[in-house]
Order: sequence, then structure tokens, then C-alpha cells
Amino acid sequence: MPFVLRSAALFVVAALFEIGGAWLVWQGVREHRGWLWAAGGVLALGAYGFVATFQPDAHFGRILAAYGGIFVGGSILWGAVADGYRPDRWDVSGALVCLAGMALIMWAPRNGG
Repeated sequence: MPFVLRSAALFVVAALFEIGGAWLVWQGVREHRGWLWAAGGVLALGAYGFVATFQPDAHFGRILAAYGGIFVGGSILWGAVADGYRPDRWDVSGALVCLAGMALIMWAPRNGG
């Protein structure tokens, strides 16, 4: 269980950096808030790149594929909280499917690898 908790916590941190960084770039460029916002986003996106290296699983492809589910769910949630986006039932259903896929990819019992 500590493996799953550590892995889940790292995915949340990664999502905060990646989604938050992309949102800052969006705000800086598309919403005309300025280049400092965009620069902060670039720094956050760079930090995101390091977070995945702390995952307990050693397989890059597995980590990034599993993180995709977190990214989808986290993006829907970020949009709802930060921008007032109201996801419909298909957004929520799709995010749940992605999260189930993430859990299967990342934490399914495996023999030898």
C-alpha cells in the first residue's frame, strides 16, 4: 500500500505542475495577463518533468501512460475550479474511464515486472 500511496501522491504533484503550468501559459498568452505568467508556467512545466522520475516504478512508458489518466481527470477538475467550467456527464464518465485505465496500467498485479 505505501507503493500505491506514494505513486498516487506523485501523480497529484505532477498534475499540479503540468496542468497548473499549462494554465499559467494559457493565462499569460491567451488571456493577455503577460509574459511573467507564461514564464511561471514554463517553470512549472519544467518541474513536472522531474516529478515523474520519483515514481517507484522504473518503466518510463508505464508511468507516462498511467499519468495520462490523471491528466485527463485533473484537467477537468482544474477547469471546473479555476475557470468555472461545468463538466457534463460525458466529461465525468470519460475522466472516470481514464482514471480506471490509469489504475489498471499502474497498479495491476504483475508477475516479474
